[in-house]
Amino acid sequence: MEILGIDIGGSGIKGAPVNIETGELTAERFRVPTPKPAKPESVAEAVKTLVDHFQWKGPIGCGFPTVVNNGMSVTKSNIHKSWVGTQVDALFAEKTGLPVTVINDADAAGLAEMTYGAGKGKNGLVITVTIGTGLGTGVFYDGKLIPNFELGRVFYKNGEIIEYYAADSARKNENLTYKAWGKRFNKFLKHTNRILSPDLFILGGGASKKLELFENQIDVDVPILVAEKRNNAGIIGAALAAHHWPKK
Repeated sequence: MEILGIDIGGSGIKGAPVNIETGELTAERFRVPTPKPAKPESVAEAVKTLVDHFQWKGPIGCGFPTVVNNGMSVTKSNIHKSWVGTQVDALFAEKTGLPVTVINDADAAGLAEMTYGAGKGKNGLVITVTIGTGLGTGVFYDGKLIPNFELGRVFYKNGEIIEYYAADSARKNENLTYKAWGKRFNKFLKHTNRILSPDLFILGGGASKKLELFENQIDVDVPILVAEKRNNAGIIGAALAAHHWPKK
């Protein structure tokens, strides 16, 4: 079975058909820039561009960068405020003429990792962390997704949102060394551990490729694995969501 997976990000919207049995992309992924401003109608047009590129006629899964409740965007997080209250699945379905399932993008990435990657067969409480512009998190218990855990949005010192302090974007914006930034990221892991006591962290996203540059700064007393699906995780997990929770 193949399902088209689409991953909506702050700078790009990318997608590809996914073989649900193997978790492999069955065609080269295609990417279009995220519209500026990224309002509902313009993003829906970009999604249609991807669908048309693949001449797709089947179900679609979409990872979306905010809290998603039954296909609706509940918060604005890192997207345009006009999305709040938008029924995203219905909007995309109307634009494409196809059934669309929408979940949180970090949940999608985690779903791919738990099904086909480093988290496969791992039980207990597992937290996947996508280290990028923000800190996207997926939370799983005995392999089952607990949706919309946006741990990167918890408050840190002086009411600052912790991903503004510890995400990879903070390292870039403040020109930090990996050593200095790694200490910040370690504080995020320790804070998360104190609250949730996970059995395993799985680190993904761009910065995870350079773990050797900051792993000496991490002293959280929880096993850590590096994600295996990397940049395709969001696409694969979005397709999986459409398989598990299909829209009619």
